[in-house]
Amino acid sequence: MSAIVRKLRNPKERAYNLLTLGVGIVLWPFVVLGVLAGLGNPTSSAIVSVYVGYGLLIWLFYYLASLFYRASAYGNMILLGPKQFPELYDMVATASKELGFKQAPHTFLYNSNGLFNAFARRILGNRFVFLTSALVDASDNEQVRFVIGHELGHHAAGHLNGWLNFLRAPSQLVPFLGAAYSRSREYTCDSIGAHLSKDLAASRGALQMLGCGCRRLNQSMSCEAFMAQEAMVPPVFGFLNEIFRGHPRLTRRVAAISERTIAGGG
Repeated sequence: MSAIVRKLRNPKERAYNLLTLGVGIVLWPFVVLGVLAGLGNPTSSAIVSVYVGYGLLIWLFYYLASLFYRASAYGNMILLGPKQFPELYDMVATASKELGFKQAPHTFLYNSNGLFNAFARRILGNRFVFLTSALVDASDNEQVRFVIGHELGHHAAGHLNGWLNFLRAPSQLVPFLGAAYSRSREYTCDSIGAHLSKDLAASRGALQMLGCGCRRLNQSMSCEAFMAQEAMVPPVFGFLNEIFRGHPRLTRRVAAISERTIAGGG
């Protein structure tokens, strides 16, 4: 694991990581024993067999969907490289090297029809990053570096490790735990993105652009005014709104980057 990740991993993520893995380790034996007991009972064996069959079908669907998605990416999206948008590719290659990757993840730019998004995926064991055209078009280079660093952070921090995610899968049965763990991972990757971009203003601006989405107003957004909106969020409904979400609200993410930088953590 990269020293950058060890340094910047959010403390809550460390706690939720151990908690979700612990819950998974405790619950998986009960799941397996329950399946075996059900198969040995003539009354419930049919029901258990159906659920096991559904599980196998879901796995098969996921495997086939991964093959189709990879084919769609290479056939319809733009793969960044030394001869294809080299400036963007250099951002990926430089950040990947700093994070200790032997090979930069394949990074695609695609037409999102106005949708602002970027995401990292593991497809059949390989690392991928996807950037939408709208996000790149509305953001300046420094902000794009933050976004790329954030997505590479998911790979570097092990968030897409299939075996570990399978092990912690039963923790999804605990209300709100999975969402809380996901939010803590976003804070980690924001810190990694800010560290790699080496530009606090651009890092905060990149997050604000997810809410603004307007290239013409990009440079005139006030970070302080945006963070001040957090005080206007109704406490009870703000809490209820967030506990169901896998991403923290943007005002909190911008403030978290600022606080970590001031504290000397990135």
